Amino acid sequence: QVQLVESGGGLVQAGGSLRLSCAASGSIFSINYMGWYRQEPGKQRELVAGIGSDSTEYTDSVKGRFTISRDNAKNMVFLQMKSLKPEDTGVYYCYAVVRPTVASAEFRYWGQGTQVTVSS
Repeated sequence: QVQLVESGGGLVQAGGSLRLSCAASGSIFSINYMGWYRQEPGKQRELVAGIGSDSTEYTDSVKGRFTISRDNAKNMVFLQMKSLKPEDTGVYYCYAVVRPTVASAEFRYWGQGTQVTVSS
């Protein structure tokens, strides 16, 4: 079993910054992909940023403001958010594609989410 635990959310004013962290623990042979998804009440969950072994991806609305990074030795992923806007508000979920053992298939895991609120 693999667990993802997010931290770093909070309430900030527009223009401020936050750094989200996600730590994966449990049976982990390798993590092939990690990402951050955002969901507002009544809306679809959307990919904000993702990072694989060779590439990163961002939704257009956060390009130039958010940066995703990984620490593979610690099984962690981070999202540095700068110049925050009210429309960045939502619950941010950590996501990971994990191979628990060398003989395992890949499995998808979600964190519990952390609230980010940006005030006007």
